[in-house]
Amino acid sequence: MSDNNDKLHQVFADSLNIDRKRITDSLGYNTIPEWDSVAHMALIAALENDFDIMLDTDDIVDMSSVAKAREILSKYDVQF
Repeated sequence: MSDNNDKLHQVFADSLNIDRKRITDSLGYNTIPEWDSVAHMALIAALENDFDIMLDTDDIVDMSSVAKAREILSKYDVQF
């Protein structure tokens, strides 16, 4: 697993306050109680901070899963 993939999983685990073992590509927004709209904004803030990027509004709305987050971050030159 790449360092950035590791970092991505850690950001999700920390932001959603869940065990890292629960982080999979298919984990999606509103599929677990911990990932609600408030947690989503905390997740976005953490991703922007940890990866030193500023996400567009469309990307924030489109970020519906861990796999989608990786795809979106790749647009900002984050290598996985």
